[in-house]
Amino acid sequence: MYAIVRAGGRQEKVSVGDVLLIDKVGQAGDSIDLIPLLVVDGSTVTSDADKLAKVSVKAEVVKAAKGPKITIMKYKNKTGYRKRQGHRQPLTQVKITSIDA
Repeated sequence: MYAIVRAGGRQEKVSVGDVLLIDKVGQAGDSIDLIPLLVVDGSTVTSDADKLAKVSVKAEVVKAAKGPKITIMKYKNKTGYRKRQGHRQPLTQVKITSIDA
């Protein structure tokens, strides 16, 4: 059994026991519910909104993490303007604990 869930502005394919990185939510040890968009159980595919309202996908926050560092460089020719900036996206590592259909 697996599900496609909405997590942090993206869609992720998850099954029980999977560990994934999503946008920052909660503290370590918290339990969160993810919104299912599609559930596949063997040959049964559930995509109806009324049936998906009864499905729950639960995950546990494992730890906080950070994404890779990206460098933003701005430059304008002949004016002496240079600006360098870095960014690391805050992420959360979560483990899928259950998919109840």
